[in-house]
Amino acid sequence: MEYFQKYKNYFIAAGILIVGILIGSLFSGGGSENSHKDGEHEYVQDPETQLWTCSMHPQIKMEKPGNCPICGMELIPLEESDASESIASNEIVMTEEAIQLANIQTTVVKESDAAKEIHLLGRVKPDERLLFSQVSHIPGRIERLYVNFTGEKVYAGQKIVRIYSPELISAQKELFETIKSKEVYPQLYAASRNKLKLWKLSDAQIDAIEKSGKVQEQIDILSDHSGYVMQRNVELGNYIMEGQTLFEIANLGTVWVMFEAYESDIPWINIDDKVTFAIQALPGKTFTGKVTYVDPFVSSSTRVAKVRVEVKNPNNKLLPEMYANGRITAEMSNVEDAIIIPKSSVLWTGKRAVVYVKVPHERTISFVFREIELGADMGDYYIVESGLEAGEVVATNGVFRIDASAQLVGQKSMMNPEGGVVMTGHNHGAMDMGDGNNTKGTMDDDSSMDHSKMETKTDHSAMDRRLKVSETFKGQLENVFDTYLSIKDALVKDNGDMAKTQAGALLDFLAKVDMKLLTDHGAHDHWMTISKEIKSSSKSISETADIEEQRGHFKHLSAHLSKGVRLFGVNQKIYEQFCPMADNNKGAYWLSLEEAIQNPYMGGKMLTCGTTESTIDQ
Repeated sequence: MEYFQKYKNYFIAAGILIVGILIGSLFSGGGSENSHKDGEHEYVQDPETQLWTCSMHPQIKMEKPGNCPICGMELIPLEESDASESIASNEIVMTEEAIQLANIQTTVVKESDAAKEIHLLGRVKPDERLLFSQVSHIPGRIERLYVNFTGEKVYAGQKIVRIYSPELISAQKELFETIKSKEVYPQLYAASRNKLKLWKLSDAQIDAIEKSGKVQEQIDILSDHSGYVMQRNVELGNYIMEGQTLFEIANLGTVWVMFEAYESDIPWINIDDKVTFAIQALPGKTFTGKVTYVDPFVSSSTRVAKVRVEVKNPNNKLLPEMYANGRITAEMSNVEDAIIIPKSSVLWTGKRAVVYVKVPHERTISFVFREIELGADMGDYYIVESGLEAGEVVATNGVFRIDASAQLVGQKSMMNPEGGVVMTGHNHGAMDMGDGNNTKGTMDDDSSMDHSKMETKTDHSAMDRRLKVSETFKGQLENVFDTYLSIKDALVKDNGDMAKTQAGALLDFLAKVDMKLLTDHGAHDHWMTISKEIKSSSKSISETADIEEQRGHFKHLSAHLSKGVRLFGVNQKIYEQFCPMADNNKGAYWLSLEEAIQNPYMGGKMLTCGTTESTIDQ
């Protein structure tokens, strides 16, 4: 008893502690069935309701854990907040991480006036209504040339040649005979003077002949027009016939600027449209004029029509054959509140135009495939005749990546309009990238896949179908690609100045690629989109010598040039190589003719870092 009294307080404290543990266990429900061990990533939930998904392909929903059937990554539990949002079966769901890695951008569909800025190339030409042929009205032999060279300026009434004419001598003798009897026969006198006038002798010349009283064996021919001599057709001593052309004369007080318009631009151009243009030979000066004529015929060889602009030329600054760059801001008068979308949002396959429309979910990012009907071409935009409404959101960048994801999960896509499961060739971590060759990579249960790598590669399945183009176009694209390799080599050597110079050269070769060689509408539009991105990235590289900034632009240049090479080919075997550490460990691709790694993103720091991921054949 004394022992109990001595340790009574300890027994009371122990009893209170035991009671507290029992109460806590009661209210917590035991904690044995819904435990979450963070260190082991162990999830224990109701097996009847738990779904599993892929972090890179959220459209995948499995009832059991395992690996993603698309990419082979380990599935993770689907959170309740994600599962509660209704996702249609035709939606292509993407995570925010995948959106960023694929550089997917969207644009709100809007209503706008049907306006288009048309760029034209042309040349200055003489006004055809002010072209004159100076002829001789008197037969004879040229004794003297007052105008000696092409380009000389002449004025109406100016002496141009002196001739000897037996017919003129006879006519002068007749005049002198009629002068003697002009009081008796004034009609004969008037007729003889009129004969000389018909030979274009002026009254002053005839009066001078009468006053002298002598027959002039030689007479001067005067110019009927003012202007510049375009062509001289006679030499000293030539015998000329009546009506023979002596000189071609052009009055340049007004000139024409003859522009060439592509057939797709012709419906936009109307008479009296204002044209602003610059002359390459006169930098810093801008001229304006109005369209006075549009050629009703399109050239069968060049596929262009002539557009004429008349311009006053008081100072004769505009000379024939000068090059001109014109711009017309044109509007379709019969179209109001048109639905327009950027060209980069459209995928072409045959006659079908396809866009991916963003679904307005609160938490999930997803897109749906939609075919639309396009109207007029507005330059950087298309008018949509049907299929979209104002306020909807469409993908404008990274569209091929969305389409590739749709193909992999069997949804409708550009190359697979009916939908259906695509055979991926997946076998324990092997992925078929759509070209018929399995790219295998061992993925242990605890390993993770390079997401940026996967996102870039899935885009290729939509691009591997080679378009048929002319060898001339391939050669022009090959010049662009060869200059791209020079940029790559400069970055390998950490030479920003060289990369800047070569980027400028690439822009020059890009400007020489003749888009008229792409007669297929789909190929034409693909190249317009791709070339715009290549131009933007190359221009950015050419405007800075900062090597790291250049490498950032080189990543985008490589991605878009890769699309062009895959679509059109450049008659060379190309290796597509990947650096996992580029762009702050997001990874980036580049193209090379050698399989050995020479890393343009790391340069001398890690020259051989990277792997060869695929090849693009001729």
